[in-house]
Amino acid sequence: MRSAVAFTGTRLAEAAARLTELESFAGPPGEFWAACLETLAQVAGARLAVLIRRVSGAEGAAEWRPLTQWSPGPVKPAVARALSAALPGLGEQALAAGETCTPLTGDDIGPEAGMAAAVRLLRNQPDESAVGVFLLDAASPDAAQEPLARLRLAAGLPEAYQNRRLLAQARRDVSHFSSVLDLMVLLNGQTRFMAACMLLCNEFASRFAADRVCLGWKKGDYVRLRAMSHAEKFDKKMAAVRAVEEAMEEALDQDEEIAWPPAAEVTAIVRDHEQYARSQGVANLCTVPLRAEGRPVAAITLERAAQAFTEDETAHLRLYADQAVRRLTDLEKHDRWFGARWLAAARRGLGRLIGVEHTWAKLGALAGAVALAVLLFGRASYRIQGSFMLQPADVVYLPAPFDGYIGEVRVRVGDEVAEGAVLLALDTRELLLEQAAAVADLQRYTRETEKARAADALADMRVAAALAEQARVRLEQVRYRLGQANVTAPFAGIVVEGDMRERIGAPVKQGDVLFRVARLEDLYVAVDVEEADLPRLDATAAGQVAFLSRPGLKFPVQVERIEPAAQAKSGKNVFTVRCALKGGVEEWFRPGMSGVCKLNAGRRSLLWLFTHKTVDFLRLRLWW
Repeated sequence: MRSAVAFTGTRLAEAAARLTELESFAGPPGEFWAACLETLAQVAGARLAVLIRRVSGAEGAAEWRPLTQWSPGPVKPAVARALSAALPGLGEQALAAGETCTPLTGDDIGPEAGMAAAVRLLRNQPDESAVGVFLLDAASPDAAQEPLARLRLAAGLPEAYQNRRLLAQARRDVSHFSSVLDLMVLLNGQTRFMAACMLLCNEFASRFAADRVCLGWKKGDYVRLRAMSHAEKFDKKMAAVRAVEEAMEEALDQDEEIAWPPAAEVTAIVRDHEQYARSQGVANLCTVPLRAEGRPVAAITLERAAQAFTEDETAHLRLYADQAVRRLTDLEKHDRWFGARWLAAARRGLGRLIGVEHTWAKLGALAGAVALAVLLFGRASYRIQGSFMLQPADVVYLPAPFDGYIGEVRVRVGDEVAEGAVLLALDTRELLLEQAAAVADLQRYTRETEKARAADALADMRVAAALAEQARVRLEQVRYRLGQANVTAPFAGIVVEGDMRERIGAPVKQGDVLFRVARLEDLYVAVDVEEADLPRLDATAAGQVAFLSRPGLKFPVQVERIEPAAQAKSGKNVFTVRCALKGGVEEWFRPGMSGVCKLNAGRRSLLWLFTHKTVDFLRLRLWW
């Protein structure tokens, strides 16, 4: 309750006045955040306030760093340490929930350390993570609700400040673009190069309140002054002209904007600008290169005594220069008498032939000759590529032995089974009943046979004996089916087909295929080779295969047999080439695995390797 008492009377009026000032604050961000944190702390009646922000650490992990803090008086070191230790947790909670409040705990801080409240200050900007942490004189979370509510009411100040800055920046950008368009309208109306240069210098002098603007054009390795604001003629041999040309060359050599006096963080060389400024008594300079097709072709220098050139003005100059350089370049090329234009065109042509560019042409010709020689005389291995699939050599189909119902399924597709292992068991309840009935009939007819023999009833004895034999045969048939009720594996292998678990209790007919079991030891590679590549393949060729599941591993193979008949696959005629795995069968090999196979087909010239498919196509289409 101490913070609620403190936030009355004079402090309430002061906080309200500070909030009103911050609502229209237009200063730099550093001053705003310091003033905002102090005001929020006064609004909440906090003993200590810290502004933290989430940044990326050295190893990419996010961490919270304090930017500034405020306190009306000294704070116990133990309390400060406890609050510093709690900052990351408070920041994460406030970032997720918008606000949080928790008792401050730690060693040697006493039972009345207070409550630590954290409020996210930029709520509608997910890419920003500014959080204010305040130490309140509240004994419980309930007592901290009132100052926390006041913080919520004032927490929108930073976002309003940023919105005002963005709005001001947008207005400046619109103004810049509008002024650039106005200048381009004037510049495009000029048909002479010198007139356009004078217009540009005069407009720059007017728009940037410059005392003098000079435009220099690059000739060879040097810059020559072509125009000066408010001066149609000037002596090109003047020391001032030569000095400003050297300053322009300094900017063009470094290909960047140079301002004098330079900012503290600037690393560019400004020696010529300093010499020109001191020799001519110029207080502020700014030189901007004009780039055409990525290369600096000119530079423009502005002089001003009133104030230094700001970063915003430099960016504005850069925008002007980027838009104006294309028009100036076109005028510079065409606004000359025809002899100069022909001479310039001839110079450019000769430069491409015998100048610096000629070196690259010679290197290109030499590289072309070497490449042609390598194509004609260099030889490399030619390998025929085709898709493959692992196929088992021994496969057995296991059908249903008789009509019945599936009682139990013990394997799935992909399970390895041992020889004689039970794969499936049919329901034998009806067979057991038939067996019991057949046993009973056999015993009854056997007794009747004995009874007729004792009574010398030969006819009755023979009928009873025939019925007993019929019952015995039916019993043998039932017992045979009982013996066949379990479907077993004929050899050790893997189940490649037959997922019967979903069919338990379903009827099956005699002869229905239940499982397909393959032997793993006899896997081979079946490669699909296109018809056009088959004549170039040797019947004993070797090669390698790479599986789709493990493309980094290569396994050697050897051609064993080429199937004589073609098959149509994916719109192409292919022949199946059977290859043996020379390195043996790995444990993880399974039938049906696929990948890419490359078979060696001898060594050929590089030119043939690159052109044989095109040549074959033309031969097939253009013969008569």
